[in-house]
Amino acid sequence: MKDTALIIIDIQNDYFAQGKFPLADSDTVLTRIMQLANQAISASMPVILVQHIGSPGGPFFNPDNEGTEIHPQLKQMLADAPVITKQHADAFWQTDLSSTLEELQIQNLVICGMMTQNCVTHTAISTAADKYQVAVVADCCTTVSTLLHQIALAALKPRIELLESHDIFAG
Repeated sequence: MKDTALIIIDIQNDYFAQGKFPLADSDTVLTRIMQLANQAISASMPVILVQHIGSPGGPFFNPDNEGTEIHPQLKQMLADAPVITKQHADAFWQTDLSSTLEELQIQNLVICGMMTQNCVTHTAISTAADKYQVAVVADCCTTVSTLLHQIALAALKPRIELLESHDIFAG
């Protein structure tokens, strides 16, 4: 699985209960993502973190603010993982994600994170992602509501493979 990378998008403090923009089931999704990341590490699959840095004065993810930081549990667990910082929904746009994937000789992307209808979707369907086999881990994503999460997944389904976390490393 060395030609596959797990890309974890925007697991940042502002998306949790004490943050500026808490999402639905963020703690449950964090637990699933951490389990998935552990499995990826055990399988020698590279793990890449993506962090959104918002504009100064924005509603959340303000530069140099605790809310912008990657969740401490994930940050501690993946202390050696590369972190791609972005300012747009698409993690490829004006970042070094493409060059990082090229250096690692990645051919397949397994994407999870926050928010399903925005950064996860925009990264999965990015024109820069066209050269990869892309899958989104449905139960390792969330957004502002379960309904919006389900709508986003339904919109992705015709274009992108949807997986459940328990299926990725199964037999």
